[in-house]
Amino acid sequence: MDTAHAPAPDPVPTRPAPGHVDVWLVRPPLPGRPPADHHTPWPSGPSHAPQPSGPSHTPRPPGLSAAELRRAASFARPADRAAYATAHTALRQLLGRYLDRPPAALTFVREPCPGCAGPHGRPAVVQAGGGPPLHFSLAHSRGLIAVAVAPRVIGVDVERLPSPETVEACARALHPGEQAELAAAPPGERRAHFGRLWTRKEAYLKALGTGLSRHPRTDYLGSDLSRRPARWAVLDLPAGPEHAAAIAVPGDRPDHITVRWLPAELPYGEDAPYGEDAPGANPGGTVTRSPRSGSTITRSSR
Repeated sequence: MDTAHAPAPDPVPTRPAPGHVDVWLVRPPLPGRPPADHHTPWPSGPSHAPQPSGPSHTPRPPGLSAAELRRAASFARPADRAAYATAHTALRQLLGRYLDRPPAALTFVREPCPGCAGPHGRPAVVQAGGGPPLHFSLAHSRGLIAVAVAPRVIGVDVERLPSPETVEACARALHPGEQAELAAAPPGERRAHFGRLWTRKEAYLKALGTGLSRHPRTDYLGSDLSRRPARWAVLDLPAGPEHAAAIAVPGDRPDHITVRWLPAELPYGEDAPYGEDAPGANPGGTVTRSPRSGSTITRSSR
């Protein structure tokens, strides 16, 4: 695999060009803790003082809608509340920068479901001024959040690698071909193998617009590219040793995918540069098209 240094990103992201995809990764905070280091995106200061929220105290993030705040408050576990609030705050901040609009002014809608035409398909952001479309997808799992942005429909998923017991229990939900591949994997590699299978599947179903209302067993997303859904590109992403991640787009493979860590300050309104590698986090990288192998991952370094 060829390796090269990724170029330094622009301070403010521009809309991805045709054939390009931006993926941003951010770690949610530990609820009930003050911001001790760069990993913890809750800002300090009186305007962001922690608010009571059950047995732990979690700061109220800025810019979320009343519906988003109610949804965050509905989670019983403080860690789940913090992850949801961080994910949706990061999404608003990023899309606000791409669209040059205040994050709190963004309006989200649901596209029609491809199965029943009801208003519960892919999420979309209302764009004023008739500019080119900007599509996004959001995913969060324990310890990691991913936001993907592209000029075409996209789905992203991220999952913390499950326990061997969870792999065994969930394997029956996979496509028969995927089950066979999982069973053939060495025992020490099955958690990672399952994580890759499941994130590809969820990314594809998100991009399709059905989510898990379409049974996971229906579509094959295993290692045999010739058996995957036609006219779709589904790609694994670097996400560190504890998580798996993937994106899915209709049509040809993206020519260029940039994966970056979101600065810890950004989701909460601080004026930080984009693309900064958080200390202790795995650096992001670039996935570029290769004539021979289809894609090459190049990791950035400092």
